[in-house]
Amino acid sequence: MDKKRPVNLDIGTIKLPITSYVSILHRVSGVILFFAVAIFLWMLEGSLASEESFNELGAMLGNPIYQFIIWGSLAALAYHAIAGIRHLIMDFGFGEDSFDAGRNSAWAAVVLSAVVIALLTWWII
Repeated sequence: MDKKRPVNLDIGTIKLPITSYVSILHRVSGVILFFAVAIFLWMLEGSLASEESFNELGAMLGNPIYQFIIWGSLAALAYHAIAGIRHLIMDFGFGEDSFDAGRNSAWAAVVLSAVVIALLTWWII
């Protein structure tokens, strides 16, 4: 077959619906959480090892780089949880009636995630 169809390889020009972005970000946040679990377990082990290691961990968490890592991990957790709840609700049959319902629930997940992440930012800083 000799089909000469146009091929768009410029990812920046492809326009996806909001539901696609929410789904992709849900997967990305899951990957981030996979690595964040190792960080949180390391912190837990360090905090429980001795009083000295607990104090060292507390001093380390005063560093802005570590605060950013914790913020990113918690932001990924917040987004992943909210998008996961959205998927669970859709699995029960709500919001599957039309594309508009899926788009509205996707926007609701994005807005709710932004609010929760803003609250996390305020809490960490």
